[in-house]
Amino acid sequence: MEYQADLSSNSWVFKFQPEKRTITGRSYIRLKRLMDLTLVIGSIPFWLPIVALLAGLIWISEPGAPIFFVQKRTGKNGHRFNLFKFRTMVPNAEQLKSKIAKVNAQGELAGPLKLANDPRITRIGRILRKTSLDELPQLFNIIRGEMSLVGPRPTSWSSESYILWQTERLDVLPGLTGLWQVCGRGGQDFDDWLRWDIRYLENQCITLDIVILYKTITAVFKQKGAV
Repeated sequence: MEYQADLSSNSWVFKFQPEKRTITGRSYIRLKRLMDLTLVIGSIPFWLPIVALLAGLIWISEPGAPIFFVQKRTGKNGHRFNLFKFRTMVPNAEQLKSKIAKVNAQGELAGPLKLANDPRITRIGRILRKTSLDELPQLFNIIRGEMSLVGPRPTSWSSESYILWQTERLDVLPGLTGLWQVCGRGGQDFDDWLRWDIRYLENQCITLDIVILYKTITAVFKQKGAV
């Protein structure tokens, strides 16, 4: 399988070779879970007040409307779970989907990725998406063991919709961020997204996870695309 990549800017990815890993298998999975819980729970005094503040702002902007957006996503081994995000669209966004689909058919949306200028997004929602703060509630998914800090982003469609080569990304917990988010970050089509995910699976290690987390934070501050 060929992997499309911008080697001039992302050559660091290919420095992580599977044969050089010292912690593998269940030991790696346990260590990664320990790192997830340590970082997420240890930083609760920092991110929980931010979650509370943003929840208040969303409620004030549209009293009575849901604060959180809960959607079924596909996780490890095809398991479906409820993913939490801050609501960034108008309350009747689902009813407006058919109108947006006509825009997608004109070529503004490549595959199941995000529409660039979705009219359903609220003013505060645009800020949340630009800064990736809409993803903060997924820290609760990590605590619940449904997600990890680093891994393939969970898709909304079920595992039955995947073709065979794509199912490899379902071998691990989905992540808050991943290799595609720091290498492609919205600039490639769906197949490229999946190929970056599989590249991560073939080279995953604690060091790579830490590098991806660092590059994610850097990309968010630069506001380059959307994680």
